[in-house]
Amino acid sequence: MKTRPASFSPRFVARLFLPLTLLLASTAGQAAEWGIDQLMQGLAQTRSDHARFVERKSIAMLDKPVESSGELFYTAPDHLEKRTIKPKPESMILDRGTLAIVRGRQRHDLSLPDYPELAAFIDSIRGTLAGDRKALERNYRLSLEGTAEHWTLQLLPVDERMRIVVKRIRIAGVRDQLRSIEITQDDGDSSLMLIEKPAAP
Repeated sequence: MKTRPASFSPRFVARLFLPLTLLLASTAGQAAEWGIDQLMQGLAQTRSDHARFVERKSIAMLDKPVESSGELFYTAPDHLEKRTIKPKPESMILDRGTLAIVRGRQRHDLSLPDYPELAAFIDSIRGTLAGDRKALERNYRLSLEGTAEHWTLQLLPVDERMRIVVKRIRIAGVRDQLRSIEITQDDGDSSLMLIEKPAAP
């Protein structure tokens, strides 16, 4: 004798699948909500930071990459210092519209308005740290890959003069922390800066 299939009421089916439906809806909502604006908002929460870096520059005329290391200091919204320790001490201090380069007892001050290509490049780093999307979009076309946990922001110069110097900048991070900055020049040279937070004492 054949048994009749169990009868399932619409209410029973709803109770069975509702948790899964809610989970999928929540996941889809999170994916839809996260984007460049949300990334910028997260980055803007950092008011000051300190990190170590290792930078490798690949130059066509050299047999092997040139490596340097040191420390980075940032104070929102527009103070940034790159303090190179190895191979030779050097500091680059960005404060508002002025870039100071210090080597030993020598110091050179550059007014960024006089060097628009340099200003555009520096704004790519400063604008990302500050979470300033408008500043970035003045000079670059932005695209974002990944998730809030692991993301990569690509910057493509929109100005023809800038494209002669820089082909692409890729900034990768974890949540609201930068982890690497990769710069590809139009002539094939490139640099990769790896960034890490110093260990807690």
